[in-house]
Amino acid sequence: MSRKTLNPIRAIVDCMKLTPNPDKPMIALSIGDPTVFGNLPTDEKVLQAMKDAIDSHQYNGYAPSVGYLQSRESVAKFFSCPEAPLAGKDVILSSGCSQAIDLAISVLCNPGENILVPCPGFSLYKTLAVSLGIEVKLYNLQPEKSWEIDLQHLESLIDEKTTCLIINNPSNPCGSVFSKEHLQQILAVASRHCVPILADEIYADMVFPGCGFHSIAALSTDVPILSCGGLAKRWLVPGWRLGWILIHDRGQTFEPEIREGLVKLSQRILGPCSIVQGALDSILNNTPQDFYSNTISLIQSNSQICYTALSTIPGLFPVKSSGAMYLMVGIEMKHFPGFQSDVDFTERLVTEQSVFCLPATVFEYPNFFRIVVTVTEHMMVEACSRIRDFCQAHYRFSSPEPNDLDQ
Repeated sequence: MSRKTLNPIRAIVDCMKLTPNPDKPMIALSIGDPTVFGNLPTDEKVLQAMKDAIDSHQYNGYAPSVGYLQSRESVAKFFSCPEAPLAGKDVILSSGCSQAIDLAISVLCNPGENILVPCPGFSLYKTLAVSLGIEVKLYNLQPEKSWEIDLQHLESLIDEKTTCLIINNPSNPCGSVFSKEHLQQILAVASRHCVPILADEIYADMVFPGCGFHSIAALSTDVPILSCGGLAKRWLVPGWRLGWILIHDRGQTFEPEIREGLVKLSQRILGPCSIVQGALDSILNNTPQDFYSNTISLIQSNSQICYTALSTIPGLFPVKSSGAMYLMVGIEMKHFPGFQSDVDFTERLVTEQSVFCLPATVFEYPNFFRIVVTVTEHMMVEACSRIRDFCQAHYRFSSPEPNDLDQ
C-alpha cells in the first residue's frame, strides 16, 4: 500500500527548484490553508467553545470511534433539512474531511473497481484510491462553462465496475459552484447507472453573494450519498482536524453493509480530538453570522481583484470563481516559448518574482495554475503586479496558424 501511495502535489512541488528572488519578499499563493497569513482568524466564540470544553474536564478521555453521540446529533441538526433529514446515527465524525473521504472511498470500493474523479480535482482522491488498488477515471470539467462537468464524458466512463462518483462542490481547485440545475443533471446520470455519490462539500456555503450553494443530497430522490465536510475551511480551523460523513441513505441502499462498514473502519483508529467534539455544538450554533459573511467578503474581494488584474495580462486567461478560496488561471503556452510546461512557468515565477502559484499539473490539468485568494489585499495586489511584470518579460507574440486564418 505504501508503494502505491503517491501525493502528486508533493511529488511535483518537492522536485521544483524554488529559489525566491532575494530582493522580493515571498508571496505564497499555493497553500490551501486560510490561517497562514493571519488575516482570517476564527471567531472568538469558536475559541471560547474550545476553552469551555477544556475547562469542563469532560473531554479528556477516549470518545467513541464514530464520535460522541451528542456531537453527532449537533451535526445532524445543523445540516438537516426537510428534503434530506438527518439523525445522529447518520453522522460519522472523523479526523478532518480528508479522513472522511478516506473512509467513504474505502467503504464504497473494492480493489479492481473504479471511481470517477473530477479533472481538474483535489489530488487526494487519486492518492487514496490508487493506494487501495482502486482505478481512477478522470471526468472533464469545462473551464468555458465555469467548470461544469462534461456530462457526456462522465457518462461514457461508467461501467459495471464503477462504484463511486466523487463530486466536489464548491470546488478545489476551481473555485466554481454548481447550479441547482447542473446538480440535478449529475444526479440523473448517477441514477441511470445506480452509482452512489461521494460529495466533498468541505466548502459548503462558502459562496459569493448572488450565487447559492445547494447540497446535492437535498436534491436527490433516489441516489444514496455520503457527504463529507468539516470545520477546516468555513470555521477557519484546519488544524483542529474535525470532519464528518453525512449518510443520506436513499431507499436504505446503504443498509446494512455500508453503514456497518463505516463504523468498522472508524474503529481502526479512534477518530477526531475529543475536546473539539466537546466544543462542536457551541461552534455550530453560536458562531455569529457576520463572521461567515466577513470571511466571504474578503475572499470575494481578493478573487475579484485577482480576476480583474490577470484578465488584462496577454497570455493569461483566468476563469472567474464563485466560491471556495481559489481561482484557476490558464496559460497560453504558445506565447511563452521559453517555458516547457506550467511547472516550468510557475517555477520561474518564484525565481524571478518570489510569487508561488501551484501548477495545475498537480491536478492533472496542465497549462493552468491555481491561486489561493486568502492573502491580505495588499499582498494580492502586489502578487498580481509581479505576475504582470513576469508575463510581460516573457510574452512573445505568435503568428496565427494557417488553420486559424481559415476560421
